[in-house]
Amino acid sequence: MEVPENIKKRLTLPFDEHFYAGHTACQGCGASLGLRYVLKAYGRKTIVAIPACCSTIIAGPWPYSALDANLFHTAFETTGAVISGIEAALKAMGYKVKGEDGIMVVGWAGDGGTADIGLQALSGFLERGHDAVYIMYDNEAYMNTGIQRSSSTPYGAWTTNTPGGKRHFLEKRHKKKVIDIVIAHRIPYAATASIAYPEDFIRKLKKAQKTPGPSFIQLFAPCPTGWRSPTDKTIEIARLAVQTAYFPLFEYENGKYKINMPNPKKEPRPIEEFLKLQGRFKYMTKDDIETLQKWVLEEWERLKKLAEVFG
Repeated sequence: MEVPENIKKRLTLPFDEHFYAGHTACQGCGASLGLRYVLKAYGRKTIVAIPACCSTIIAGPWPYSALDANLFHTAFETTGAVISGIEAALKAMGYKVKGEDGIMVVGWAGDGGTADIGLQALSGFLERGHDAVYIMYDNEAYMNTGIQRSSSTPYGAWTTNTPGGKRHFLEKRHKKKVIDIVIAHRIPYAATASIAYPEDFIRKLKKAQKTPGPSFIQLFAPCPTGWRSPTDKTIEIARLAVQTAYFPLFEYENGKYKINMPNPKKEPRPIEEFLKLQGRFKYMTKDDIETLQKWVLEEWERLKKLAEVFG
């Protein structure tokens, strides 16, 4: 569809859609919105590998697909290995991979399939230096199998195996810093992004497209079903995650850190503003909230120091 010039001038996101309506995502699903943005950035000349997760259900079973792009369903733990093989096969056949005129090979996996089950395959993909992009959409639990905790589940959160209640058996570990593990591989480009800031996300997708070698993006994608939050609050929650510095936006590029916060010099908002919109945090005590707040601010100061020293 041709976009009139007067409309083009006002657009901040690509106009074309490559993610069909009528898919099976829950109302307010952050992951489906993130996948829509990925396809807006990369278009039809893309091969997307999706492991067992919510998104493989959303995309639909063969021969149907919600994606107007090439789709490869794979096993839970193999995303990094599969995109490595696809990239190597394309090159062996003489195709250009990555770049604005090349084929984009994209791994799209949740935090369970990345931070836990798929971590070994991710590490191998990064170490070997394949020209592909791995995106971890982070909804902070195993949502497709019944809302079980993952290593990306935050301190104090309710899940079906950290149920809270009278015994106060909530998640007692802090969120795994997957982005730090990735950066330890010294890849050329890694970043965090949020569905609440689509222009920033698409800019990072485009940068990953132009950067030779492996790229990694950790995308914050709220799940109303698992987070016990209103379906119309997904964007607000994702925005508060950034504004409280619970999930700060930054880039790591060739050894240098750059913070991408909307107001980087502004003090983070209190973590309670992020927590109060989600039923998964309703069992937290005052001490729990203070523990999480302390961790958030310590991690924020650490990131600012990295940007200062290696910026």
